[in-house]
Formats: sequence, structure tokens, C-alpha cells
Amino acid sequence: MFVAGQVGINPKTGKVVPGGIRAQTKQAIENLNAVLAIAGIRLEHVVKTTVFLRDAKDYGTMNEVYKEYFADKPPARTTVQAVPPVKEFLIELEAIACVP
Repeated sequence: MFVAGQVGINPKTGKVVPGGIRAQTKQAIENLNAVLAIAGIRLEHVVKTTVFLRDAKDYGTMNEVYKEYFADKPPARTTVQAVPPVKEFLIELEAIACVP
């Protein structure tokens, strides 16, 4: 399963979550998890992610949160600095998951 465009938007409010890169990373991964769950897939089935950061200086903080979700067997990951299309987005995440 391919999932693209997960950002730090609260799906209930439709607004970017406050709290900077830490909060937006957590929300983007929670959003990814919710999309996967609809297909009966879990984060442990993710085999590859691409993380787009507005500012490469946020890598360390993003990585701390990322490790909380992908602790045991982290998927292959590419992280690049890129400018997401909306100014408030500090992170955008895409993933490939292998259906069990």
C-alpha cells in the first residue's frame, strides 16, 4: 500500500497542530497509522518512508518522535529538506507498507 501526503493536520479540526516539529511529526505518523488501519495494516508493516522536512535542522527532533513509532524494526527511510506546499507544514510523510 502506498500512502502519501501525511502532514501534521488534526483530522477533526482540519488545522495544523500547534507545537512545532515534534507535534507535527507525531500527528503525521498518527494520520499515517489511521490510513493504514482502514486497510487493516499496522505501522509494523511499513517497509519504506520518505520524510520531507521544511528545515533540515528539525531532523533530530523529528527522529526522536519517529523512533517512538518505529522502534523495533524501523523501515528504510529517506529524509530530505523540501518546501511543502503549505507554509505551516513543517513535515510531510509518505510510506510504503507491505500487506500481510
